[in-house]
Amino acid sequence: MESSVLQSRNQENLGFWIGYMVAYMAVTSFYDSYKRSLGYRFVGADMGDNEKAKISEASVENLNSLLGLATWAHQKCGHLGEKATHRWAQQRGILVPLDLIKTVILQCPVCQHEQNRHVPGMGMERGAKGQFASFSSFISTINQKKEASGNRSSPTQLVIPNNKNVRDLPPICLDVRQKQRISIDTLPPEMKAAILPEPTNPIRGRTLKDFQTDLDKAKSTGEWKAVHDFYLTTFDSFVELNTAFKRDVNASVNTIEDSRINTKFLNAVYDALLNTAQDIQKTVLKGIINSLLREWKGPRTKDDLRAYFILTQNPQFSSTTTYVIYAHLLRQIATLTDTDHHLLIHWFKKMAQKRFKQLVDRLLQFISLRLFPAKPEDFPPLAKCTWWIPSATKVLALLNAANTLCNPPLIAYTDFYNSTLDHIDLMEEYQTWQFYGNSHRFSFCQFPFIISIAAKKVIIQKDSEQQMISIARQSLVDKVSRRQKPDMNMLFLNIKVRRLQLVSDSLDELTRKRTDLKKKLKVTFVGEAGLDMGGLTKEWFLLLIRQIFHPDYGMFTYHKDSNFHWFSSFKCDNYSEFRLVGTLMGLAVYNSITLDIRFPPCCYKKLLSPPIVPCDQNIPVGIGSVTLDDLYQIMPELAHGLNELLTYEGNVEEDFYSTFQVFQEEFGLIKSYNLKPGGDKIPVTNQNRKEYVQLYVDFLLNKSIYKQFSAFYYGFHSVCSSNALMTLLGCGPRISS
Repeated sequence: MESSVLQSRNQENLGFWIGYMVAYMAVTSFYDSYKRSLGYRFVGADMGDNEKAKISEASVENLNSLLGLATWAHQKCGHLGEKATHRWAQQRGILVPLDLIKTVILQCPVCQHEQNRHVPGMGMERGAKGQFASFSSFISTINQKKEASGNRSSPTQLVIPNNKNVRDLPPICLDVRQKQRISIDTLPPEMKAAILPEPTNPIRGRTLKDFQTDLDKAKSTGEWKAVHDFYLTTFDSFVELNTAFKRDVNASVNTIEDSRINTKFLNAVYDALLNTAQDIQKTVLKGIINSLLREWKGPRTKDDLRAYFILTQNPQFSSTTTYVIYAHLLRQIATLTDTDHHLLIHWFKKMAQKRFKQLVDRLLQFISLRLFPAKPEDFPPLAKCTWWIPSATKVLALLNAANTLCNPPLIAYTDFYNSTLDHIDLMEEYQTWQFYGNSHRFSFCQFPFIISIAAKKVIIQKDSEQQMISIARQSLVDKVSRRQKPDMNMLFLNIKVRRLQLVSDSLDELTRKRTDLKKKLKVTFVGEAGLDMGGLTKEWFLLLIRQIFHPDYGMFTYHKDSNFHWFSSFKCDNYSEFRLVGTLMGLAVYNSITLDIRFPPCCYKKLLSPPIVPCDQNIPVGIGSVTLDDLYQIMPELAHGLNELLTYEGNVEEDFYSTFQVFQEEFGLIKSYNLKPGGDKIPVTNQNRKEYVQLYVDFLLNKSIYKQFSAFYYGFHSVCSSNALMTLLGCGPRISS
């Protein structure tokens, strides 16, 4: 039975090869007439010497066949899809049938491997225009060349592929304009990443004490062989890294936040590395190269993620001479799945503050020096490694997400600012993000946490100026199209007010001229001669804000303990004045005017919830995710009392005798509100006190002022509805400065 099957298969193979040889001979015979009739040039026929030099993998004889041409074109264009390969070949004067390209792709081992390792949701689609090369494709090419040449020695230098004919990284970030911020940047503290299985590693008896003994002996005797052998073995592969630094190998995993890495041992090894001889440091880098060049099959294991986590902390990557290796490490981390990213985030947030800050600074320095290299000849041309900065920025986003999850944060949010970006063309970055949105085109505006306040201010100001010009031009066109005489006043938002009726006149003017809010602001006081060159506008803002925020006016409450204003919870029949305040805030931002108003950071978080005004008026707006820390910034004494309740070690129900109910004074009367249905009958206990505190904070900062803040929200967004406002996601508390 088996022999008949083998005989049948051999006959099929023999028939295939006979058919192939007949087709090859027919194509070769008619090659010259085929070329002359079509007017196209084939590779190897009339190609220049420089172009021929680039073709080292295939012979000219094979390329003269259609099958060879199709195979060569598919490889040279970076294993794109069938249509993209066909288009790539046509642009270079190479004519191959589309069906033949389909056959080549189906038989291509690289494409089959890419399909097997493709993870849904990563955005790695074939044939995307202008994408970068995947590192696995790059690895495959290197491995093929190594096998062909018989060279089994470890490479010492990575080669950057040309980005013109290869594929891109997956999308770095979701479009924030769709209110779908990058998931790693908005992880809740209770985010649960999938717990991957723990692979089994060889057991080594090396300890921190043994390493210190060898290190001390080497320093005293000058014999570094033991230390050299340790570094050579440890950094030779991902398996060896886990063998050396992974603790509790056989213990079960109880939490995703524990990386199970012997941190003290790892830090000691890295601290000693920079003080060792150059050959030891080169040995470490050579081992990292070998690890990164490994051809992956299937998804990453938890040990792989642990190895990435270990390698990112290597202090050698502070040197520009290691940036080629560092870039490929960052690229592999950036292209991991979301689940893998979530796990890394939880490990990053458990790092020591000093080490975490060093990692952030190293990435920022990498981005800065790639943008403005001190010695351009030290790096590959920027056109050939455009994926360096996107990869580094996404890894930096993982660290920013980890920092956000920490309470308190490991480092200040300003430590993520890269002041180098202040010197690039910010409007080009903004327009790239605005035009391409959620696509393969990278822009720093996708990652607002890295953009400084000064840079964000420039973006908003210039965007506002462009909008003013555009709207003024449109008004002029509309006027002319109706055969009406244009005048200068139509180009401005003209506000005429009386000093004695300042608030009511301002409210009427802004309501009546709501279609002109995005024009340049121009203020006139009735009965007063003067030309507004900016001074009258600032005076109008000053007088209006001073009157509205006065305590006797009752719209806002000033908290002396925190020096912040907050919305009064008093109920009223008309909330139009809160809309006026929101419009004033929007006009101040839009016209680049600084207001002396102190709102807490959670106010700006609520203003961007959602960042785009929903079309359905019934959808709640301004409901931010608030915590006890937000309350601390406004009412520190009350927040401290609630924190005491959370940490109280006695019997909460008997000692506090509280229920899920709050009391507020309104116009001399005490009113009660239930935090949840039947709250006045539900006692606060040790078991439910966390729920009570969260509901209390949500009531004070969201529910009790919902109507006031929603009017304020709509007023603000009636002016500041620009995409540039989205760059404020991730900035500090002040937006009008």
